[in-house]
Amino acid sequence: MRHITDVRRRRRRALGVTLIATAALVTLPAQLPAAAAETPLSQGRTVTSSSNENAGTPAANAVDGDRGTRWSSAAGDNQWLQVDLGATASVTRVVLDWEAAYGKEYKIQLSRDGASWNDAKTVTGGDGGVDTVDVSGQARYVRIQGLRRATSWGYSLWEFQVFGTTDDTPPATCGTGNAALGKSSSASSVENAGTPASAAFDGDAGTRWSSRPSDPQWVQVDLGSAQDLCKIDLNWEAAHAKDFKLQASGDGQNWRTLKEVTGATGGRASYEVEGTGRYVRVLGTARATSYGYSLWEVAVHTASDGGPGPIQGGGDLGPNVIVVDPSTPNLQQKFDQVFAQQEKSQFGSGRYQFLLKPGTYNNINAQLGFYTSISGLGLNPDDVQINGDITVDAGWFNGNATQNFWRSAENLALTPANGTNRWAVAQAAPFRRIHVKGGLNLAPNGYGWASGGYIADSKIDGTVGPYSQQQWYTRDSSVGGWTNGVWNMTFTGVQGAPATNFATGPYTTFDTTPLSREKPFLYLDGSTYKVFVPAKRTNARGVSWPANSGGTSLPLDQFYVVKPGATAATINAALDQGLNLLFTPGVYHLDRTIEVDRANTVVLGLGLATIIPDGGIDAMHVADVDGVRLAGFLIDAGAANSDTLLRIGQPGASADHADNPTTMQDVFVRIGGAGPGLATNSVVVNSDDVLIDHTWIWRADHGEGVGWETNRADYGLRVNGDDVLTTGLFVEHFNKYDVLWNGERGRTIFFQNEKAYDAPDEAAITHDGIVGYAAYKVADSVNEHEAWALGSYCNYTSDDTIVQHHGFQVSVKPGIKMRHLMVISLGGKGQYRHVVNDTGAPTSGTDTVPSKVVQFP
Repeated sequence: MRHITDVRRRRRRALGVTLIATAALVTLPAQLPAAAAETPLSQGRTVTSSSNENAGTPAANAVDGDRGTRWSSAAGDNQWLQVDLGATASVTRVVLDWEAAYGKEYKIQLSRDGASWNDAKTVTGGDGGVDTVDVSGQARYVRIQGLRRATSWGYSLWEFQVFGTTDDTPPATCGTGNAALGKSSSASSVENAGTPASAAFDGDAGTRWSSRPSDPQWVQVDLGSAQDLCKIDLNWEAAHAKDFKLQASGDGQNWRTLKEVTGATGGRASYEVEGTGRYVRVLGTARATSYGYSLWEVAVHTASDGGPGPIQGGGDLGPNVIVVDPSTPNLQQKFDQVFAQQEKSQFGSGRYQFLLKPGTYNNINAQLGFYTSISGLGLNPDDVQINGDITVDAGWFNGNATQNFWRSAENLALTPANGTNRWAVAQAAPFRRIHVKGGLNLAPNGYGWASGGYIADSKIDGTVGPYSQQQWYTRDSSVGGWTNGVWNMTFTGVQGAPATNFATGPYTTFDTTPLSREKPFLYLDGSTYKVFVPAKRTNARGVSWPANSGGTSLPLDQFYVVKPGATAATINAALDQGLNLLFTPGVYHLDRTIEVDRANTVVLGLGLATIIPDGGIDAMHVADVDGVRLAGFLIDAGAANSDTLLRIGQPGASADHADNPTTMQDVFVRIGGAGPGLATNSVVVNSDDVLIDHTWIWRADHGEGVGWETNRADYGLRVNGDDVLTTGLFVEHFNKYDVLWNGERGRTIFFQNEKAYDAPDEAAITHDGIVGYAAYKVADSVNEHEAWALGSYCNYTSDDTIVQHHGFQVSVKPGIKMRHLMVISLGGKGQYRHVVNDTGAPTSGTDTVPSKVVQFP
């Protein structure tokens, strides 16, 4: 055998015949009992392809075990063939028996659901014959994805064989429950408003879906996650289908037929099927009447393996949640012990949450290190009174507070020991629902560098002193006063905020916040844990408490309490069961994407719970549904490249969520720093009306696994949905655009950015004749967009001669309004030529003086 690239290859068949003939002349040993040939897992299984050359070369020929039949594709490079193994298997090798029209370059890809694919092996330099490709992974679906043909014909395979072992699990039985009940649905058409698609999945045999009177027509349902399908029940109205197909899909776009029915007579009928899919469709191809198609009900049954029963909600909060009350002995010692461990642990695995029961705590100084959160368990902040401090300082970093990330304080009141509390933080350190009965100092001891930060729904009776803080965003709060600031201090809905003076100073101030909704939080109702989910506010000013009007309380037994060691399969099963998620402090490695598909689901983290996707999967997908609340957790990219770490809404999402938007609050994303991390996109928003309220999306500039390609991440935030609002947006250091906005009527209030420090030279970031990717780009196709208080800073440490063309890039249109923009060169490490497009004075020198544009255009 010989080795070509990473493929172990057998000699071609013609050569094999010669070898066999030669072998006949060799004296053979005594004959041994014949060993049965290994049967491929793929043989006789359901197979699909991107195309077939003609009717005589269908996809099924590649898995029929007959080397005299073949599959061949249309004449194009981007062609594929995939097989459904029928169950998840440990795949070890794939054998491709090529006809003369072979693939010179191709990939072997694996998938659990037929929708999300991982590259198991890439083959280059192929020369036909029989290829044996060693792979390793868990998959139900295996695909060859052609990249480049060796001939002018398509790809042609005598056989496509997959080998491995199936999972050793009990045989599945068909469940009696209806997996489609109440799930999101759609149809090719509806007869009228009284016969919507949803009526076929509502469990009510008195309501129906009906289509327009034409062929073909379809109705489909989104089950919320990939399911093993075993039976579909149909209850037809008089206007039934004579001929139809039952189909499944992993992505709602590529469909495979599970059952084709002809000559049907309507009424009630059940059909056994086999396959996996998230989406199920009834596709009518011929009507029995002159009317459209009409279904009272469609029920979808899924396989059950006889495993454990339903997942229970509620329970204890896990080992890293420290619940205390005023009588807890050695309370100060508990704070000190956690701080000693976490003070310098910037990329460690420790995660801690302090929860304080209602009452008064005396002589406390809770110093907060990395991944440490402190929260009161009252319904209102004043239910928990601390006579003392909650302190963040920068002694660990020689008085430099620019790396005081990933910690939080929430929902309590404090009376500082010396009248002023110190909160010297950088990004990803929210200060929410706090009543400070005194002043607040945002600078470290000694007034060293600081780069924060965020306050919301808080009342500071005294004066807030930012001092050395470079930027800060404060929302829906009240302050006794605000003194000075460095570059970008922004206020919306803040009583006592200073007046706007951006032309000559750092302030941008709005009387109200156009749309806000406070973060969900855990509290005690007597001795019962509940999660309060605040209501949406429009044109808000000042704090939301103590009234908390319009919110709802959810008991803890409606949450799956996720603890270290939980698997993605269990998490998704809990979601499918209708539970919300409460992640307790810990680090969670995932082998599959978390799928949040139900409207109004709450996903809440404690103690900066951290989610890491392994094997190149996406970390979390949120469906295009109303009112999902994401809050209080960190997504950390894995070593294998993920396409998108967090996706809100599937591509093409278009539902209106204005009355009940999905919110993303204190959800942070990190690529690298704790080790190599890779992601093409960090956060992609496809849904309309999403509210992003405080996020830090960070491609690491320091720590482990940091380098231009080592922790490559092209995009920070990509917004494709319409009417999306971001308040308190921090995005830094991406290889291409930090923010790329494609949706209409988007709005941003406050943006902080640094360009990637490690760009090797101007050539590496030059595109379309422009040096440097804008920190914030509004696509040329967008007609309406507004943004206020945006800052971009450069610190090109790898090549300080780089001159970035601009910080911001937009089309000049009447509906595009950019206000209060600045760019800054940090110590002369690179410069900006303009602020926005070709407008704005260049930066120069080493004085870190902002170049500003007050209004554009």
